[in-house]
Amino acid sequence: MENIIEVSNLAKMFSNQIALESVSFQVKKGETFGFLGPSGSGKTTTIKILTAQMAQTDGEALVFGVPASKLKAASYRKKIGVLTDNSGLYVRLTIYDNLKLYCDLYDVPYSRIDEVLEMVNLKEVSKKAVSKLSKGMLQRVTLARAFLHKPELLFLDEPTSALDPVNTKHIYKGMENLKEQGTTIFLTTHDMEEAETLCDRVAFLNDGKIRLLDSPKALRQKFADPTLTVELSDGSKKIIDRGPNGAQEMYAYMTENKVVSIYSNEPTLGDIFVEVTGRKLS
Repeated sequence: MENIIEVSNLAKMFSNQIALESVSFQVKKGETFGFLGPSGSGKTTTIKILTAQMAQTDGEALVFGVPASKLKAASYRKKIGVLTDNSGLYVRLTIYDNLKLYCDLYDVPYSRIDEVLEMVNLKEVSKKAVSKLSKGMLQRVTLARAFLHKPELLFLDEPTSALDPVNTKHIYKGMENLKEQGTTIFLTTHDMEEAETLCDRVAFLNDGKIRLLDSPKALRQKFADPTLTVELSDGSKKIIDRGPNGAQEMYAYMTENKVVSIYSNEPTLGDIFVEVTGRKLS
């Protein structure tokens, strides 16, 4: 599968402080790739390098097969969507009129505006001035702007950090819709459930280094406890092995009709991150 992003031994220094150190990874065409880490781990710095907003100190970062520094060219900018801060919005204009300006910039028909507003659950308030919006609504406008031109590569930095659960699920559907149309998504987040829901693969980033990289499923299996928890009708819970002895114990509970539920003891991504780094995702 074609790699859209290829990073090799990437490093970034700020004065005497190391932000990224020997970071290497690839992002395949059409996947959602997650950078999972706490605040200050280097996630935003990585996005800024990959979108030509910042130069690396050392190493190589290729996007669409060219150095990331060349992405400022118009031919590449139209291939990329970036969720940035709200500074690019015109506060005196309505949501709709802001998006019209970006339609003109990207040669996108105005009919696309209603589509992206539906994706971010703002269609009913499209005529509202940006100056009147809450923090969460502003974030959804910037998401709509990033979705607008159906980019080949979409960078999302903490895309749902200011959103309630209902709007978060709405955004997830919009992201899945873009992915189905061929968009590759690079997602930075400290939300382990978000990464679990959206990502094909995740990299665990801590103190500027990648500690683990694999699919959520593979990571859970790698760190799984080889036991099952059985909840019984008397309210008790039994931990049993998955081997022959556990099978016999399970058989006894089932023949006595005592089993209420059975579940595996796989860790969450957050559990794994804490085990590997000793830090929480916050």
